[in-house]
Amino acid sequence: MEAIQQQLINAQQAKSSIASLSDEGKQKLLRRLSAVILENTDTIIAENLKDLEKMADADPKKDRLLLNVQRIKGLAESLNDVAALPDPANRTLSASTMPNGLFIEKKTVALGVVGVIYESRPNVTIDVAALCIRSGNVSLLRGGQDAFHTNSCLVGLIQDVLLESGLDGNVVQQLPADRKYILDILQAVKYIDVIIPRGSNELISFVRTHAMVPVIETGAGVCHTYVEETADITNAAAIIVNAKVSRPSVCNALDTVLVDRSVATVLLTELAPRLSAYQVEIFADATAFEILDQLEYKYLQAASPEDYGREFLDFKCSVKVVDTFEEVLTHIAAYSSKHSEAILTEDREKTEQFLNDVDAAVVYVNASTRFTDGQVFGLGAEIGISTQKLHARGPFALEKLVTEKWIVRGQGQIRG
Repeated sequence: MEAIQQQLINAQQAKSSIASLSDEGKQKLLRRLSAVILENTDTIIAENLKDLEKMADADPKKDRLLLNVQRIKGLAESLNDVAALPDPANRTLSASTMPNGLFIEKKTVALGVVGVIYESRPNVTIDVAALCIRSGNVSLLRGGQDAFHTNSCLVGLIQDVLLESGLDGNVVQQLPADRKYILDILQAVKYIDVIIPRGSNELISFVRTHAMVPVIETGAGVCHTYVEETADITNAAAIIVNAKVSRPSVCNALDTVLVDRSVATVLLTELAPRLSAYQVEIFADATAFEILDQLEYKYLQAASPEDYGREFLDFKCSVKVVDTFEEVLTHIAAYSSKHSEAILTEDREKTEQFLNDVDAAVVYVNASTRFTDGQVFGLGAEIGISTQKLHARGPFALEKLVTEKWIVRGQGQIRG
């Protein structure tokens, strides 16, 4: 704890600095940061390259790590988007005068010091910092070693803008990426108000098991798409391909296709050349394997039980042929991470039952699971997708970075 204790103390002391910033001041700061990010595009790319060079090309996390001109423009735009959102803090939720004359008011207030532990996604550095600044929180960022140079560059730019704006630079800090400090971070109950892990199941499980600081989980995605017998097969194939290949390394990418037996052959016949174009490795159950083998699909493996409930984060997916709708619901209940689940169908009754019965943060009808994203949902940037049920569920964005505070005003009342 001694190695990072000063950073933790600095974070506590920085709370008053960001809390005193007006709504207009927060917006101005984020817009200035957006401009600074664009001005330093070449520097950011150069630092990002140092991290990319350490990672094998075949590593699916490499896409998550990459920052190019287009993605940096996206980061700058997201900062402006967050600036345009309403401040979730300092809102009056209720106010009433009790019969004894007490005036009781409930308001939203910042969480305080927010610690975020994440892996190879430097965009999270900007997203978290922006959301915390906009909501009046201090942020402690512990990114992975894979993105050390990129994160150091981004945090340095953020701190420059904070200081330029007359604020405490410790409003946003980068904690050491060395794993030996993880337990110190998770158990810093005196300094950190909430921990938010974002990454693999292994990371989230470790944080959940060892944290003494309250945890808000943003879970890994094991996402299913079910093709019901009445589905438009051409549309279904296009949706599945988009959900799998548009960005396979992210948590809302498809992992498992469930397909009714009556349409399995026609779907896989439509799907095979499209997935083959991206060299998607398919782990198929016996029925799907036979169909795909006859189609001479090149990237075919027999599925094992471990291939269901698996978050691939790569150009890989599993396929299972089902006989009944109840089998679909049972399979999803057993293997889902409660992130995003989709049904492709024209059957209204099954649509409603799927929406009602499937326990997930987001459920879809005739659409790709890739839409699960705070920005797409109109929430601006997000810290992650929460798959738990306390405090926040689904895209965990600005509106959830506050808690409640009761304020009671009296004139000498005592309780009998």
